[in-house]
Amino acid sequence: MKKFLYPGSFDPMTYGHLDIIKRASKLCDILVVGIVTNSNKKPLFSVEERKMLILDALKEIGVENIEIVDFSGLLADYARDNNITCVVRGLRDTMDFTSEMPRAFMNKHLYENFETVFLVSNLEHSYLSSSAIKEIMYFNGNIQGLVPENVYRYIVDNNKGVNK
Repeated sequence: MKKFLYPGSFDPMTYGHLDIIKRASKLCDILVVGIVTNSNKKPLFSVEERKMLILDALKEIGVENIEIVDFSGLLADYARDNNITCVVRGLRDTMDFTSEMPRAFMNKHLYENFETVFLVSNLEHSYLSSSAIKEIMYFNGNIQGLVPENVYRYIVDNNKGVNK
């Protein structure tokens, strides 16, 4: 059974994330969407909120071979401990490639059976990032159409704007 991992903060989930998940889910039997805790960042959403939002967005597009987990620590350790053989990373531009290549090499060093697959972002989503979404929210800009509709509704309904 092929089990891949797509890690990220997903804070908030964007259409770019959703596109990578949909495409990566076709490459494996199970795609583990891993919400990674980054102690250097203050998240907008709790881990439980992010899990719920990801699950709801996936239901809307009919992707079912997904597990949603959260973890901290080394990616290679998590992969080894959970029989994951491949990590999926989305690339928006050459800067992403430049930062992802050393990580791929280091993960391979830490866990020799671990591969990295890079999926090039859909051009339509190549400018999206969670950081950009939060910046737009901070200045009360419109993020509709940049995040899945359920995420947008949740932000509006729960007054999650960062400048509130």
